[in-house]
Amino acid sequence: QVQLVESGGGLVQAGGSLRLSCAASTPLFGIMRAGWYRQAPGKQRELVAAITSRSATNYADSVKGRFTISRDNAKNTVYLQMNSLKPEDTAVYYCNIGAESGSYSYWGQGTQVTVSS
Repeated sequence: QVQLVESGGGLVQAGGSLRLSCAASTPLFGIMRAGWYRQAPGKQRELVAAITSRSATNYADSVKGRFTISRDNAKNTVYLQMNSLKPEDTAVYYCNIGAESGSYSYWGQGTQVTVSS
């Protein structure tokens, strides 16, 4: 069973920055896609950013220009650099990795990000 360990969440003022990390326990990480999702209270989980095994990226419109997803295959880790944070970015952020085909995926336990105004 693949385990994902997330870190880097916390409380930050609006305009501040946080960097989330997600370390995967699989040596196949390098050939897997990865993504960050978030879920705010009373809302559905939504995709924030994704990165393919070849490091092609895509972002939700709401975070374009502020968030950057990256990966370090040597460390089996995916990152989410979040800048210019807004109160509406407050949510539990989840890491997800899986097959490029989408046939399977794994979820992290989630990390809370709270942005105060």
